[in-house]
Amino acid sequence: MNKIKNKIKSLKRIIFGRTMVVVLGLGLQLYFLFSALVFFSDNLVFFTAVSYALSLVVIIYIINEKTNPYFKLAWVVPIMLIPIFGTVLYIYVKLELGTHIMKKRTIELVKKTSEFIPQDKEVLKELSENDAKESNLAVYMKKFAGYPIYKNTYAEYYPLGDDMYEVMKAELLKAEEFIFMEFFIVERGEMWDSVLEILEQKVKEGVDVRFMYDGMCCLMLLPYKYPKTLEEKGIKCKMFSPIKPVLSTVQNNRDHRKILVVDGRTAFTGGVNLADEYINRRVKYGHWKDTGVMLKGDAVKSFTMMFLQNWNINEREEGDYQRFIRYDFPEISENGINKDGFSMPYGDSPFDNEYVGQTVYLDILNRAEKYVHIMTPYLIIDNEMTQALTFAAKRGVEVIIIMPHVPDKVYAYLLARTYYRELISAGVKIYEYTPGFVHAKCFVSDGVRATVGSINLDYRSLFLHFECGCYFYKSPVVDRVEEDIRDTLGKCQEITLEDCKKFNPFKKALGFVLRLFAPLM
Repeated sequence: MNKIKNKIKSLKRIIFGRTMVVVLGLGLQLYFLFSALVFFSDNLVFFTAVSYALSLVVIIYIINEKTNPYFKLAWVVPIMLIPIFGTVLYIYVKLELGTHIMKKRTIELVKKTSEFIPQDKEVLKELSENDAKESNLAVYMKKFAGYPIYKNTYAEYYPLGDDMYEVMKAELLKAEEFIFMEFFIVERGEMWDSVLEILEQKVKEGVDVRFMYDGMCCLMLLPYKYPKTLEEKGIKCKMFSPIKPVLSTVQNNRDHRKILVVDGRTAFTGGVNLADEYINRRVKYGHWKDTGVMLKGDAVKSFTMMFLQNWNINEREEGDYQRFIRYDFPEISENGINKDGFSMPYGDSPFDNEYVGQTVYLDILNRAEKYVHIMTPYLIIDNEMTQALTFAAKRGVEVIIIMPHVPDKVYAYLLARTYYRELISAGVKIYEYTPGFVHAKCFVSDGVRATVGSINLDYRSLFLHFECGCYFYKSPVVDRVEEDIRDTLGKCQEITLEDCKKFNPFKKALGFVLRLFAPLM
């Protein structure tokens, strides 16, 4: 009975809430745009002829544009099917002022913050002596993304959100100067309420607390004016790109990062958001398998700057970046703290023309000699990623992908299934986590390199969202990730070609139809 009441409440919240206003607003704008175009095209032959000519010009422009081929296809198909409407919509999107303003501001902030996190030449030299190809990746990352590689960093890996949650609270309680938090999802419940209680306590102690969450939450999870509620508690709060009932491509670029920085000395990242399912206090899709890492030391500097990049997007006065950089790390200076190896935090932006997240994944796949083991909640990939996965398997590398058995989004699961047969036929091994849902985003290879972060194997994460992660080389974290994956495999079932053949024909066909819209999912 309680479940039914909760579902009714949720339905009412959707129907009578801001979500419906946004959907109706966008729908009306599309309707009037389409109606106006149909009216003119039906009544003016000249207008129609010009529109078709313009469509041809736009298609030629799209084909020659520097972007992912699948995004080109996502535009070319509607323009060919509905030339006038598709063309006008594309021109509107390309000329949309909000996108250009955010792009310019984001690039400016990444360049500015990069100056405060220079590459230590001695660290790069040592890395090069270990492995020249690793140093090549580090050179690329600093030059084109703005993030250096570090030593003098202690890192700890958490195989479950449940584990990381307790450590996060303990570190928050230690805060003396500032707390920076940036998350994709925040929902009221045990996890967020307990964190909020600590934040309120820290504000009273004089700690500078800044909290930012993605504007998608305002649709169903939080009240639209929730930032004001937190501001009244003394917490500086921002909603990143709130969803509005206005056609704008800016709203397609979500802040999917998960970052917590305490005093510039400790940082967390991974797949864990601030909601109860991430720590298994609420069961939504069976057992929730997520991962994260904690860093202490030099590498925290990059996460500090990463947070300030998005925080300052709409700030006129950016403040002094230098005052948030720390150089003393007493905790990791003590004996017994293992800070071996290299750590490289990195961010990805949809506006820099660099697919940083995908580049890191491809680099791991292309340089693997023995194995690449992967955990990801989604598998919606382009030809380049498909080719890298299959080529690695064909040349004898053990490629294993762990996927959810209980999906959170049915359409994403159907889409992922369309890639199974091709990958398995090439030698890639796919396993599904039978206890529930995998939300972890991890790559580990050859016992020497691994990355943990917020980046899924799907178009949105790889090309459209603000993302982050941390790359490790010869760090103890690499072994911890591999141990976790080996342990997780014991709770999985392998998917075979025979399983692919037995998959429901209707669902299989629906999945292939959905691939037409994959770049939008």
